Amino acid sequence: MIKTLAQFIFVYSLMAFSGMAIAQDVQIELGSAEIGLNETFTIKVTISNEKIKSYDQFPDIPSFQKQGISQSSSMNLINGQMSSSNSIIQYYRPSRKGVFTLPSFELSINGQAYSSPGKQITVGDAVSRSGSGGAASDPFADFFGRSAVEEPEYVEMEDDAFFSVSVDKEEVFQGEGFNVSMAFYMSESNQAQFSFHEAGRQLDNVLKKIKPSNVWEENFNISNIEREQVTINGKRWTKFKVYEATFFPFSEGEIEIPRVPWEMIKYKVAKNPTFFGANRQEDFKTFYSNPKSIKVKPLPPHPLKNEVSVGEFQLRENIKSIEVETGQGFDYSLGISGVGNINAISPPKRLPVANLNTYDPNVRQQINRGYGRVSGIKEFNYYITINEAGDVDLGRNFEWIYFDPVRAVYDTLVPQAKISVVGDSKVNQAISSQRLGGIYDRISTEDNRFLNEKYKYYFTVSINVLLLLAVALLALLIIRKR
Repeated sequence: MIKTLAQFIFVYSLMAFSGMAIAQDVQIELGSAEIGLNETFTIKVTISNEKIKSYDQFPDIPSFQKQGISQSSSMNLINGQMSSSNSIIQYYRPSRKGVFTLPSFELSINGQAYSSPGKQITVGDAVSRSGSGGAASDPFADFFGRSAVEEPEYVEMEDDAFFSVSVDKEEVFQGEGFNVSMAFYMSESNQAQFSFHEAGRQLDNVLKKIKPSNVWEENFNISNIEREQVTINGKRWTKFKVYEATFFPFSEGEIEIPRVPWEMIKYKVAKNPTFFGANRQEDFKTFYSNPKSIKVKPLPPHPLKNEVSVGEFQLRENIKSIEVETGQGFDYSLGISGVGNINAISPPKRLPVANLNTYDPNVRQQINRGYGRVSGIKEFNYYITINEAGDVDLGRNFEWIYFDPVRAVYDTLVPQAKISVVGDSKVNQAISSQRLGGIYDRISTEDNRFLNEKYKYYFTVSINVLLLLAVALLALLIIRKR
Protein backbone atom coordinates (compact mmCIF):
# COMPACT_ATOMS: atom_id res chain seq x y z
CA MET A 1 0.00 0.00 0.00
CA ILE A 2 2.80 2.45 0.89
CA LYS A 3 4.71 1.52 -2.25
CA THR A 4 1.62 2.06 -4.40
CA LEU A 5 0.91 5.41 -2.77
CA ALA A 6 4.53 6.48 -3.31
CA GLN A 7 4.26 5.56 -6.99
CA PHE A 8 1.04 7.58 -7.22
CA ILE A 9 2.72 10.66 -5.74
CA PHE A 10 5.73 10.27 -8.00
CA VAL A 11 3.65 9.97 -11.13
CA TYR A 12 1.45 12.92 -10.17
CA SER A 13 4.53 15.10 -9.55
CA LEU A 14 6.06 14.01 -12.81
CA MET A 15 2.94 15.02 -14.72
CA ALA A 16 2.65 18.36 -12.93
CA PHE A 17 6.17 19.43 -13.93
CA SER A 18 6.43 17.79 -17.33
CA GLY A 19 3.87 20.09 -19.01
CA MET A 20 2.77 17.32 -21.35
CA ALA A 21 0.05 18.39 -23.83
CA ILE A 22 -2.83 15.91 -23.70
CA ALA A 23 -6.16 16.50 -25.36
CA GLN A 24 -8.80 18.15 -23.19
CA ASP A 25 -12.12 16.36 -22.64
CA VAL A 26 -15.00 17.91 -20.69
CA GLN A 27 -18.06 16.04 -19.41
CA ILE A 28 -21.14 17.38 -17.61
CA GLU A 29 -22.88 14.79 -15.41
CA LEU A 30 -26.31 15.37 -13.86
CA GLY A 31 -27.45 13.75 -10.61
CA SER A 32 -30.23 11.24 -10.08
CA ALA A 33 -33.67 11.94 -11.55
CA GLU A 34 -35.33 10.91 -8.25
CA ILE A 35 -34.21 12.16 -4.85
CA GLY A 36 -35.66 12.54 -1.38
CA LEU A 37 -36.52 15.86 0.22
CA ASN A 38 -33.50 15.54 2.49
CA GLU A 39 -31.07 14.64 -0.31
CA THR A 40 -29.09 16.72 -2.77
CA PHE A 41 -28.99 16.92 -6.54
CA THR A 42 -25.64 17.53 -8.22
CA ILE A 43 -24.16 18.89 -11.41
CA LYS A 44 -20.63 17.57 -11.91
CA VAL A 45 -18.15 18.91 -14.46
CA THR A 46 -15.09 16.76 -15.18
CA ILE A 47 -12.18 17.90 -17.32
CA SER A 48 -9.47 15.51 -18.48
CA ASN A 49 -5.76 16.27 -18.59
CA GLU A 50 -6.14 19.91 -17.56
CA LYS A 51 -6.86 21.93 -14.46
CA ILE A 52 -10.12 23.83 -14.04
CA LYS A 53 -8.92 27.42 -14.16
CA SER A 54 -12.22 29.24 -14.66
CA TYR A 55 -15.92 28.43 -14.88
CA ASP A 56 -19.32 30.18 -15.04
CA GLN A 57 -21.91 30.21 -12.30
CA PHE A 58 -23.92 27.01 -12.33
CA PRO A 59 -27.58 27.32 -13.42
CA ASP A 60 -30.44 27.88 -11.00
CA ILE A 61 -33.07 25.15 -10.52
CA PRO A 62 -36.63 26.17 -9.54
CA SER A 63 -37.41 25.32 -5.89
CA PHE A 64 -33.78 24.26 -5.26
CA GLN A 65 -31.20 26.13 -3.18
CA LYS A 66 -27.51 26.05 -4.07
CA GLN A 67 -25.59 24.42 -1.24
CA GLY A 68 -21.97 24.95 -2.18
CA ILE A 69 -19.24 23.60 -4.44
CA SER A 70 -16.56 20.93 -3.97
CA GLN A 71 -13.62 19.95 -6.14
CA SER A 72 -11.69 16.70 -6.66
CA SER A 73 -8.90 15.33 -8.85
CA SER A 74 -7.55 11.89 -9.84
CA MET A 75 -4.76 10.35 -11.93
CA ASN A 76 -4.26 7.04 -13.74
CA LEU A 77 -1.20 5.32 -15.18
CA ILE A 78 -2.18 2.60 -17.67
CA ASN A 79 0.41 0.92 -19.92
CA GLY A 80 2.79 3.80 -19.37
CA GLN A 81 0.20 6.43 -20.40
CA MET A 82 -0.63 9.07 -17.83
CA SER A 83 -4.07 10.68 -17.62
CA SER A 84 -5.68 12.96 -15.06
CA SER A 85 -9.10 14.39 -14.37
CA ASN A 86 -10.34 17.31 -12.31
CA SER A 87 -13.94 17.70 -11.19
CA ILE A 88 -16.09 20.43 -9.73
CA ILE A 89 -19.48 19.61 -8.18
CA GLN A 90 -22.35 22.01 -7.48
CA TYR A 91 -24.83 20.76 -4.83
CA TYR A 92 -28.55 21.67 -4.77
CA ARG A 93 -31.05 21.06 -1.95
CA PRO A 94 -34.78 20.89 -2.77
CA SER A 95 -37.13 23.13 -0.81
CA ARG A 96 -40.31 21.10 -1.41
CA LYS A 97 -41.63 17.93 -3.00
CA GLY A 98 -42.73 17.82 -6.63
CA VAL A 99 -41.53 17.44 -10.19
CA PHE A 100 -39.11 20.11 -11.38
CA THR A 101 -37.25 20.79 -14.59
CA LEU A 102 -33.61 21.76 -14.93
CA PRO A 103 -33.65 23.58 -18.32
CA SER A 104 -30.92 23.05 -20.88
CA PHE A 105 -27.93 25.21 -20.04
CA GLU A 106 -24.44 26.16 -21.12
CA LEU A 107 -21.30 26.48 -19.00
CA SER A 108 -18.03 28.12 -19.92
CA ILE A 109 -15.08 26.02 -18.68
CA ASN A 110 -11.60 27.48 -19.14
CA GLY A 111 -13.01 29.90 -21.68
CA GLN A 112 -14.86 27.32 -23.82
CA ALA A 113 -18.63 26.74 -23.82
CA TYR A 114 -20.16 23.32 -23.12
CA SER A 115 -23.88 22.53 -23.15
CA SER A 116 -26.18 20.12 -21.29
CA PRO A 117 -29.75 19.11 -22.27
CA GLY A 118 -31.07 19.55 -18.72
CA LYS A 119 -33.17 17.05 -16.78
CA GLN A 120 -36.48 16.45 -15.02
CA ILE A 121 -36.10 15.89 -11.28
CA THR A 122 -38.67 14.25 -9.01
CA VAL A 123 -38.44 15.12 -5.30
CA GLY A 124 -40.21 12.69 -2.98
CA ASP A 125 -40.46 12.10 0.76
CA ALA A 126 -37.37 12.30 2.89
CA VAL A 127 -35.38 9.07 2.91
CA SER A 128 -33.35 7.39 5.61
CA ARG A 129 -29.72 8.43 5.70
CA SER A 130 -28.73 4.73 5.58
CA GLY A 131 -30.35 4.30 2.14
CA SER A 132 -28.32 5.10 -0.91
CA GLY A 133 -31.18 6.85 -2.79
CA GLY A 134 -29.97 9.58 -5.09
CA ALA A 135 -28.14 11.61 -2.49
CA ALA A 136 -24.76 12.99 -3.36
CA SER A 137 -22.14 11.18 -1.36
CA ASP A 138 -18.66 12.22 -0.32
CA PRO A 139 -16.62 11.50 -3.47
CA PHE A 140 -13.63 10.50 -1.34
CA ALA A 141 -15.47 8.22 1.11
CA ASP A 142 -14.67 4.96 -0.74
CA PHE A 143 -11.05 5.97 -1.35
CA PHE A 144 -10.41 6.23 2.37
CA GLY A 145 -12.56 3.18 3.23
CA ARG A 146 -15.14 5.01 5.33
CA SER A 147 -18.78 5.96 5.02
CA ALA A 148 -19.93 9.28 3.59
CA VAL A 149 -19.61 12.27 5.91
CA GLU A 150 -22.72 14.04 7.01
CA GLU A 151 -23.61 17.28 5.27
CA PRO A 152 -22.16 20.19 7.27
CA GLU A 153 -24.29 22.61 9.23
CA TYR A 154 -24.03 26.18 7.95
CA VAL A 155 -24.08 29.36 10.02
CA GLU A 156 -24.41 33.01 8.98
CA MET A 157 -21.50 35.28 9.81
CA GLU A 158 -22.08 38.75 11.20
CA ASP A 159 -21.29 41.37 8.59
CA ASP A 160 -20.01 44.92 8.85
CA ALA A 161 -21.13 46.27 5.47
CA PHE A 162 -23.57 48.71 3.89
CA PHE A 163 -24.80 50.05 0.54
CA SER A 164 -24.84 53.80 -0.06
CA VAL A 165 -26.12 56.36 -2.56
CA SER A 166 -24.14 59.54 -1.90
CA VAL A 167 -24.19 63.10 -3.29
CA ASP A 168 -21.46 65.71 -3.01
CA LYS A 169 -23.84 68.68 -2.61
CA GLU A 170 -27.20 69.11 -0.92
CA GLU A 171 -27.88 72.54 -2.45
CA VAL A 172 -27.10 73.76 -5.99
CA PHE A 173 -28.12 76.46 -8.43
CA GLN A 174 -30.24 75.68 -11.46
CA GLY A 175 -27.80 74.31 -14.09
CA GLU A 176 -25.06 73.56 -11.53
CA GLY A 177 -23.90 69.94 -11.43
CA PHE A 178 -23.89 67.63 -8.42
CA ASN A 179 -22.19 64.23 -8.26
CA VAL A 180 -24.12 61.01 -7.52
CA SER A 181 -22.27 57.84 -6.53
CA MET A 182 -23.44 54.33 -5.57
CA ALA A 183 -21.14 51.87 -3.82
CA PHE A 184 -21.02 48.81 -1.56
CA TYR A 185 -18.76 49.10 1.52
CA MET A 186 -17.14 46.42 3.72
CA SER A 187 -15.06 47.26 6.79
CA GLU A 188 -11.58 45.81 7.10
CA SER A 189 -12.77 43.82 10.13
CA ASN A 190 -15.72 42.28 8.22
CA GLN A 191 -15.77 38.44 8.46
CA ALA A 192 -18.66 37.63 6.13
CA GLN A 193 -17.98 36.61 2.53
CA PHE A 194 -19.76 38.56 -0.22
CA SER A 195 -20.03 38.41 -4.02
CA PHE A 196 -21.87 40.65 -6.49
CA HIS A 197 -25.10 39.26 -7.95
CA GLU A 198 -26.38 40.45 -11.38
CA ALA A 199 -24.93 43.92 -10.85
CA GLY A 200 -25.92 45.17 -14.33
CA ARG A 201 -29.58 44.19 -13.99
CA GLN A 202 -29.81 45.63 -10.48
CA LEU A 203 -28.19 48.90 -11.60
CA ASP A 204 -30.70 49.33 -14.42
CA ASN A 205 -33.57 48.92 -11.96
CA VAL A 206 -32.05 51.31 -9.42
CA LEU A 207 -31.39 54.04 -12.00
CA LYS A 208 -35.04 53.99 -13.05
CA LYS A 209 -35.90 54.94 -9.47
CA ILE A 210 -33.24 57.55 -8.67
CA LYS A 211 -32.64 59.44 -11.95
CA PRO A 212 -34.79 62.61 -12.09
CA SER A 213 -36.55 63.51 -15.33
CA ASN A 214 -35.43 67.16 -15.30
CA VAL A 215 -31.64 66.68 -15.37
CA TRP A 216 -28.87 66.24 -17.92
CA GLU A 217 -26.79 63.16 -16.98
CA GLU A 218 -23.05 62.82 -17.59
CA ASN A 219 -22.41 59.12 -16.80
CA PHE A 220 -18.88 58.11 -15.78
CA ASN A 221 -19.51 54.66 -17.39
CA ILE A 222 -17.99 52.31 -14.80
CA SER A 223 -17.29 49.04 -16.64
CA ASN A 224 -15.37 47.17 -13.91
CA ILE A 225 -16.14 47.10 -10.20
CA GLU A 226 -12.79 47.88 -8.59
CA ARG A 227 -11.93 47.85 -4.89
CA GLU A 228 -10.77 51.04 -3.23
CA GLN A 229 -9.53 51.64 0.29
CA VAL A 230 -11.22 54.60 2.01
CA THR A 231 -11.46 56.02 5.53
CA ILE A 232 -14.82 57.12 6.94
CA ASN A 233 -14.93 58.69 10.41
CA GLY A 234 -11.53 57.24 11.22
CA LYS A 235 -12.51 53.70 10.17
CA ARG A 236 -11.06 51.92 7.12
CA TRP A 237 -13.41 50.43 4.54
CA THR A 238 -13.16 48.65 1.21
CA LYS A 239 -15.32 50.50 -1.32
CA PHE A 240 -16.79 48.88 -4.47
CA LYS A 241 -18.21 51.65 -6.67
CA VAL A 242 -20.96 50.48 -9.07
CA TYR A 243 -22.16 53.84 -10.49
CA GLU A 244 -21.12 57.48 -10.73
CA ALA A 245 -22.56 60.41 -12.68
CA THR A 246 -23.03 64.17 -12.54
CA PHE A 247 -26.58 65.54 -12.79
CA PHE A 248 -27.26 69.07 -14.12
CA PRO A 249 -30.82 70.16 -13.15
CA PHE A 250 -32.80 72.14 -15.71
CA SER A 251 -35.23 73.74 -13.26
CA GLU A 252 -35.46 74.88 -9.66
CA GLY A 253 -37.16 72.88 -6.89
CA GLU A 254 -36.43 69.76 -4.85
CA ILE A 255 -34.80 66.58 -6.24
CA GLU A 256 -35.64 63.51 -4.16
CA ILE A 257 -33.48 60.36 -4.40
CA PRO A 258 -35.44 57.53 -2.73
CA ARG A 259 -34.26 54.61 -0.61
CA VAL A 260 -33.18 51.81 -2.99
CA PRO A 261 -32.23 48.13 -2.49
CA TRP A 262 -29.03 46.33 -3.47
CA GLU A 263 -28.76 42.54 -3.25
CA MET A 264 -25.47 40.76 -2.56
CA ILE A 265 -24.55 37.08 -2.40
CA LYS A 266 -23.64 36.42 1.22
CA TYR A 267 -22.14 33.02 2.00
CA LYS A 268 -22.90 30.98 5.07
CA VAL A 269 -19.94 28.95 6.34
CA ALA A 270 -19.81 25.38 7.62
CA LYS A 271 -19.94 25.15 11.40
CA ASN A 272 -17.61 22.14 11.29
CA PRO A 273 -15.53 22.49 8.12
CA THR A 274 -14.20 19.32 6.45
CA PHE A 275 -11.27 18.93 4.11
CA PHE A 276 -13.31 17.62 1.19
CA GLY A 277 -16.80 18.96 1.90
CA ALA A 278 -18.54 22.10 0.72
CA ASN A 279 -17.54 24.56 3.44
CA ARG A 280 -19.75 27.46 2.42
CA GLN A 281 -23.34 27.89 1.26
CA GLU A 282 -24.65 30.57 -1.10
CA ASP A 283 -27.30 32.85 0.36
CA PHE A 284 -28.57 36.39 -0.33
CA LYS A 285 -28.84 39.59 1.67
CA THR A 286 -30.46 42.86 0.60
CA PHE A 287 -29.01 46.19 1.73
CA TYR A 288 -30.84 49.54 1.51
CA SER A 289 -29.47 53.03 0.93
CA ASN A 290 -30.62 56.15 2.75
CA PRO A 291 -32.77 58.67 0.82
CA LYS A 292 -31.25 61.97 -0.30
CA SER A 293 -32.72 65.40 -1.02
CA ILE A 294 -31.11 68.13 -3.15
CA LYS A 295 -32.40 71.72 -3.22
CA VAL A 296 -32.14 73.45 -6.59
CA LYS A 297 -32.09 77.26 -6.28
CA PRO A 298 -33.11 79.67 -9.06
CA LEU A 299 -30.49 81.92 -10.66
CA PRO A 300 -30.52 85.61 -9.67
CA PRO A 301 -32.39 88.03 -11.98
CA HIS A 302 -30.66 88.73 -15.29
CA PRO A 303 -31.81 89.33 -18.90
CA LEU A 304 -30.03 86.11 -19.96
CA LYS A 305 -31.00 84.11 -16.87
CA ASN A 306 -32.49 81.24 -18.88
CA GLU A 307 -29.74 81.16 -21.51
CA VAL A 308 -26.38 81.32 -19.74
CA SER A 309 -24.19 78.37 -18.79
CA VAL A 310 -23.50 77.66 -15.12
CA GLY A 311 -20.05 76.66 -13.89
CA GLU A 312 -16.46 77.77 -13.37
CA PHE A 313 -15.07 78.76 -16.76
CA GLN A 314 -12.11 80.44 -18.43
CA LEU A 315 -11.49 81.68 -21.97
CA ARG A 316 -8.71 80.35 -24.18
CA GLU A 317 -7.48 81.80 -27.51
CA ASN A 318 -5.15 80.46 -30.17
CA ILE A 319 -3.61 83.89 -30.90
CA LYS A 320 -2.57 86.89 -28.79
CA SER A 321 -1.62 89.22 -31.63
CA ILE A 322 -1.38 88.94 -35.38
CA GLU A 323 -0.75 91.19 -38.39
CA VAL A 324 -2.89 90.73 -41.49
CA GLU A 325 -3.67 92.63 -44.68
CA THR A 326 -7.07 94.12 -45.41
CA GLY A 327 -9.38 91.53 -46.91
CA GLN A 328 -7.01 88.70 -45.94
CA GLY A 329 -8.75 85.90 -44.01
CA PHE A 330 -7.39 84.26 -40.85
CA ASP A 331 -8.53 81.57 -38.37
CA TYR A 332 -9.41 82.55 -34.83
CA SER A 333 -10.20 79.87 -32.21
CA LEU A 334 -12.00 80.85 -29.00
CA GLY A 335 -12.39 78.13 -26.34
CA ILE A 336 -14.50 78.01 -23.18
CA SER A 337 -12.96 75.60 -20.66
CA GLY A 338 -13.69 74.69 -17.06
CA VAL A 339 -16.03 72.71 -14.81
CA GLY A 340 -19.68 72.47 -15.77
CA ASN A 341 -22.06 71.20 -18.43
CA ILE A 342 -19.78 71.42 -21.47
CA ASN A 343 -22.55 70.19 -23.77
CA ALA A 344 -24.73 73.19 -22.89
CA ILE A 345 -22.15 75.88 -23.74
CA SER A 346 -23.49 78.18 -26.49
CA PRO A 347 -21.34 80.26 -28.90
CA PRO A 348 -20.07 83.67 -27.77
CA LYS A 349 -22.23 86.67 -28.60
CA ARG A 350 -21.08 88.53 -31.73
CA LEU A 351 -21.14 92.31 -31.18
CA PRO A 352 -22.14 94.57 -34.12
CA VAL A 353 -18.83 96.19 -35.13
CA ALA A 354 -18.12 97.47 -38.65
CA ASN A 355 -15.38 96.23 -40.99
CA LEU A 356 -15.12 92.73 -39.44
CA ASN A 357 -16.72 89.86 -41.34
CA THR A 358 -17.22 86.29 -40.16
CA TYR A 359 -19.64 83.38 -40.37
CA ASP A 360 -21.01 80.77 -37.94
CA PRO A 361 -18.08 78.97 -36.29
CA ASN A 362 -17.01 75.34 -36.49
CA VAL A 363 -17.46 73.74 -33.06
CA ARG A 364 -15.40 71.07 -31.31
CA GLN A 365 -15.66 69.85 -27.69
CA GLN A 366 -13.90 67.52 -25.28
CA ILE A 367 -15.50 66.26 -22.03
CA ASN A 368 -13.59 64.73 -19.11
CA ARG A 369 -15.35 62.73 -16.39
CA GLY A 370 -13.33 61.92 -13.29
CA TYR A 371 -12.47 62.85 -9.73
CA GLY A 372 -16.15 63.46 -9.02
CA ARG A 373 -16.71 66.21 -11.58
CA VAL A 374 -17.29 66.95 -15.26
CA SER A 375 -14.85 69.29 -17.00
CA GLY A 376 -13.64 70.00 -20.52
CA ILE A 377 -13.47 72.55 -23.29
CA LYS A 378 -15.69 73.72 -26.15
CA GLU A 379 -13.91 75.50 -29.00
CA PHE A 380 -15.43 77.85 -31.59
CA ASN A 381 -13.31 78.34 -34.71
CA TYR A 382 -14.03 81.46 -36.79
CA TYR A 383 -12.76 82.53 -40.21
CA ILE A 384 -12.44 86.33 -40.10
CA THR A 385 -11.70 89.05 -42.67
CA ILE A 386 -11.23 92.79 -41.92
CA ASN A 387 -11.68 95.41 -44.68
CA GLU A 388 -10.21 98.52 -43.04
CA ALA A 389 -6.63 99.11 -41.90
CA GLY A 390 -5.98 99.77 -38.22
CA ASP A 391 -5.79 98.03 -34.84
CA VAL A 392 -8.71 95.75 -34.01
CA ASP A 393 -9.50 94.58 -30.47
CA LEU A 394 -11.46 91.30 -30.65
CA GLY A 395 -12.67 91.99 -27.12
CA ARG A 396 -14.98 94.57 -28.70
CA ASN A 397 -16.33 92.00 -31.15
CA PHE A 398 -17.10 88.96 -28.95
CA GLU A 399 -18.31 88.30 -25.38
CA TRP A 400 -19.52 85.27 -23.44
CA ILE A 401 -21.70 85.64 -20.33
CA TYR A 402 -22.08 82.87 -17.69
CA PHE A 403 -23.04 82.36 -14.04
CA ASP A 404 -20.38 81.33 -11.53
CA PRO A 405 -22.08 79.25 -8.75
CA VAL A 406 -19.08 79.49 -6.42
CA ARG A 407 -19.11 83.29 -6.36
CA ALA A 408 -22.87 83.44 -7.08
CA VAL A 409 -22.37 86.16 -9.71
CA TYR A 410 -22.75 86.61 -13.45
CA ASP A 411 -19.47 87.18 -15.26
CA THR A 412 -18.38 88.03 -18.79
CA LEU A 413 -15.43 86.57 -20.67
CA VAL A 414 -13.98 88.67 -23.52
CA PRO A 415 -11.06 87.94 -25.88
CA GLN A 416 -7.66 89.57 -25.38
CA ALA A 417 -6.40 89.12 -28.94
CA LYS A 418 -5.26 92.22 -30.89
CA ILE A 419 -5.26 92.32 -34.68
CA SER A 420 -3.04 94.74 -36.61
CA VAL A 421 -4.51 95.33 -40.07
CA VAL A 422 -2.43 96.94 -42.85
CA GLY A 423 -3.15 97.75 -46.50
CA ASP A 424 -5.62 99.67 -48.60
CA SER A 425 -9.22 100.00 -47.59
CA LYS A 426 -11.47 97.36 -49.04
CA VAL A 427 -14.64 99.08 -47.88
CA ASN A 428 -15.08 101.43 -50.90
CA GLN A 429 -14.28 98.63 -53.30
CA ALA A 430 -16.89 96.47 -51.66
CA ILE A 431 -19.50 99.28 -51.87
CA SER A 432 -18.68 100.05 -55.53
CA SER A 433 -18.93 96.45 -56.57
CA GLN A 434 -22.21 96.15 -54.75
CA ARG A 435 -23.64 99.34 -56.42
CA LEU A 436 -22.54 98.45 -59.93
CA GLY A 437 -23.44 94.87 -59.58
CA GLY A 438 -27.18 94.42 -59.76
CA ILE A 439 -28.53 96.31 -62.78
CA TYR A 440 -25.40 96.68 -64.95
CA ASP A 441 -24.42 93.04 -64.63
CA ARG A 442 -27.93 91.97 -65.64
CA ILE A 443 -28.07 94.04 -68.86
CA SER A 444 -26.08 91.51 -70.86
CA THR A 445 -27.92 88.54 -69.45
CA GLU A 446 -31.56 89.70 -69.51
CA ASP A 447 -33.70 88.94 -72.58
CA ASN A 448 -36.40 91.11 -74.17
CA ARG A 449 -39.20 89.53 -72.25
CA PHE A 450 -38.41 91.78 -69.32
CA LEU A 451 -38.64 94.94 -71.54
CA ASN A 452 -41.70 93.73 -73.48
CA GLU A 453 -43.62 93.16 -70.30
CA LYS A 454 -42.91 96.72 -69.15
CA TYR A 455 -43.96 98.30 -72.47
CA LYS A 456 -47.15 96.23 -72.57
CA TYR A 457 -48.07 97.56 -69.15
CA TYR A 458 -47.48 101.22 -70.08
CA PHE A 459 -49.35 100.80 -73.41
CA THR A 460 -52.39 99.30 -71.67
CA VAL A 461 -52.53 102.15 -69.16
CA SER A 462 -52.22 104.79 -71.90
CA ILE A 463 -55.06 103.29 -74.01
CA ASN A 464 -57.35 103.18 -70.99
CA VAL A 465 -56.66 106.85 -70.23
CA LEU A 466 -57.37 107.88 -73.83
CA LEU A 467 -60.65 105.96 -73.85
CA LEU A 468 -61.75 107.67 -70.66
CA LEU A 469 -60.93 111.09 -72.15
CA ALA A 470 -62.86 110.29 -75.35
CA VAL A 471 -65.96 109.25 -73.41
CA ALA A 472 -65.80 112.41 -71.33
CA LEU A 473 -65.45 114.62 -74.45
CA LEU A 474 -68.38 112.89 -76.18
CA ALA A 475 -70.58 113.40 -73.13
CA LEU A 476 -69.68 117.09 -73.05
CA LEU A 477 -70.66 117.61 -76.76
CA ILE A 478 -74.04 115.98 -76.29
CA ILE A 479 -74.83 118.25 -73.35
CA ARG A 480 -73.99 121.42 -75.36
CA LYS A 481 -76.26 120.45 -78.32
CA ARG A 482 -79.23 120.22 -76.03
